[in-house]
Amino acid sequence: MRRVRLPEEKHPRVGRFAHPSEAKLAELLDFYGVRYEYEPVEFTLAWDERGRPCSAFRPDFYLPDENLFLELTTLRQDLVTRKNRKLRRLAELYPEVRVRMLYRRDYANLLLKADLAGLARRANQTALAHRPEQRTA
Repeated sequence: MRRVRLPEEKHPRVGRFAHPSEAKLAELLDFYGVRYEYEPVEFTLAWDERGRPCSAFRPDFYLPDENLFLELTTLRQDLVTRKNRKLRRLAELYPEVRVRMLYRRDYANLLLKADLAGLARRANQTALAHRPEQRTA
């Protein structure tokens, strides 16, 4: 299996996390000594008629020792469905890239198993607290 070659330039958010659940997962990875990079590469999934990227996917974490990307999703089902669609497209275009989706239950189970001072309970509360308001028609 060939390794994914990452670009030299990192995403500007390296070291800062887009969601508290990503920060907690990073804390868990640090706790276990797992090396990771945060959002190191973006994969183009579609191009417009001029060949410019119009859809892309940037997995949350890259584990270089495992040659594996992790995508964490703890939000609404419609966002999960969109991410799953992007993961299927990524697999079509980049079959050599390994990506594992971590859903809310996977994330909570990891924290629960790690028993990091009740982080699993807070993770679920945090995910629910950061959900956008539901709009009604």
